[in-house]
Formats: sequence, C-alpha cells, structure tokens
Amino acid sequence: MAEAGHDGILALDLNPIDSSMQELCRETFVGDILDRDLMERIVSRFEVREIYHLAALLSTRAEFTPETAHRVNVEGTMGLLQLAIEQSSWRGRPVKFLFPSSIAVYGLPDVPQKMASEPIVEHKWLTPRTMYGCNKLYCENLGRYFGRHYRQLATGEDSRSVDFRSIRFPGLVSADTVPSGGTSDYGPEMLHAAARGDDYPCFVRPDTIIPFMAMPDAVNAFLDMAQADQADLKSSVFNITAFSPTAEEFRTEVLKHFPNANITFEPDLKRQTIVDSWPAQVDDRAAREEWGFKPAYDFERAFSEYLVPGIRKRYA
Repeated sequence: MAEAGHDGILALDLNPIDSSMQELCRETFVGDILDRDLMERIVSRFEVREIYHLAALLSTRAEFTPETAHRVNVEGTMGLLQLAIEQSSWRGRPVKFLFPSSIAVYGLPDVPQKMASEPIVEHKWLTPRTMYGCNKLYCENLGRYFGRHYRQLATGEDSRSVDFRSIRFPGLVSADTVPSGGTSDYGPEMLHAAARGDDYPCFVRPDTIIPFMAMPDAVNAFLDMAQADQADLKSSVFNITAFSPTAEEFRTEVLKHFPNANITFEPDLKRQTIVDSWPAQVDDRAAREEWGFKPAYDFERAFSEYLVPGIRKRYA
C-alpha cells in the first residue's frame, strides 16, 4: 500500500513482479501524490491491479488555496490515471480505479429551488461553486475519458482503458476520525465537541439540510462497488445516501446523548452559501440497482449503535 497526498490515503493493490518480492507487498510508501519519482519506484517493483484514490485537499482548505487544490486534486488524479492506463496496457486488462467524489459537484441556485427539487440524480445541477467541487467533477470526467475514450483517434495502438468507478459521497460522520476541514463537517463537529465538553457555535442555520452517512456504510459502499462485476455497471459515477437531517435535528439528536452540550447557531454567510448549494437529498437508485448498495445505519441507529458508543470510548 502507498499512503500519499494531503487529507486522504492512496491505496494500491500491488502484485510483485518477481515472486521473491512477495513480502514487500506489505510495505508502506509515504509521500506526496504529486511525487512522480515515488510512483515510478512503485511500478518498477510491482504490478498495480487496483487503485483506491482517497488523497485530496478538502473543501474548506481548497477555498483558501485553490491553486494548490487544483494541483493535488486534479494533477494528482491525472498522474494516477496515467499510471493506471500504463499498467492496464502492460497487464493486458484494465486496472480498477476507485475514486471518491462528493455532493460538492452539485450547485443549486438558491434555497427555494433546493427545497423544491426532487432527490437529485447524477446528471443534474452540475454547477459547483467551490474549487473542491470543480476538481471532483472534472476528475469524474477524466475518469470517464480514461475508461471509455482514451486516445480514441490514435492509430496503430491496442485499445487501452481503465475500469473507473466513483461514488459521490454525502457528508460523512465518523466516531474515529476528527473532522478536518470539510464544509459538511458541522454535523460531526457538533458531536465531537459535545463529547469533549466543548462549546460549539455551528456555522450553518438550524434549517440547513444535506445528506449524511455513517462512515462504516461509506467504507462498505466503496468496497462493494469495487467488487461489482464490471458487466453489471451501466454507470461509472454513483450517488449514495443514508439520511438527511436538518442541522437542528442533528443538534437535537446530539443533545439526547449529551444533554449538557452547549451547541448554538452562528451562521457564517460564506460557508452557509456553499452548503445551501448542495442537495437536500440525492437519488441513489443507480447504486442500489447496479451493485446492491444498501446502508446499514439510519439516523437514529447511526447515533445509538455506532457514533455515540465510539465517541464516548474515544474521549473517555
């Protein structure tokens, strides 16, 4: 496995070129996703079969450094896709490329339109207003290109492609990972602050609503999509969702478990505008039909069986 990037992990399913190198498959390479020399060292020693590309600069940080976000999120992804296409050619079959996208690719114009809309399908409202959303949407299209149209006008070459698969994740809530800069992190931040006994001024309005999901469901969804038969997949990019509480409902649920928590609402206009551009609900029928997505945790179960026990243990 190779760990790389800034706010995420790059995982490579490696097969040693030489059987004497079998033990090296357990080796970890730590470095920057933009380090081409690191990637070349890896592929000189291993055959790459699958890439799980989780390395990224997240939404809030990306707004402060959009040029850096472009380099990490776009150029880093392009480099990995080039690696994947070269490995696909060398192996004679496509490398599987798993890419986490985000509801940040969407951009609804205002709150009335957001609340009046049906659950958003994958091809609508693709007008992101953040650098992170722009990066993710562009990388989805890069993945489709490498998967279906790579060098389509070239002559005298064997057909090469990448098995590109992507999930547009909602806001993710984890009992184990401390929130680290996502604009959707107001929900997890409430919960972690309450468990620590810290006051929390929430940066969105009480009526703010976007989709969320418990982290175990997100991880399982990524793995389930990876295991799906390519012949069963009509799409390459999928919405998934589990529950869509308002910020006030999130606060109420936190207070059930941490009644002494002090959670107030102090909306930040700029961040509020970004969250308001994201869907209240997304349509995930394609994921359910094509590879059997089904979340285990609804809102109440996520709190009672996963989040609260895990977070109490973390801050005990």
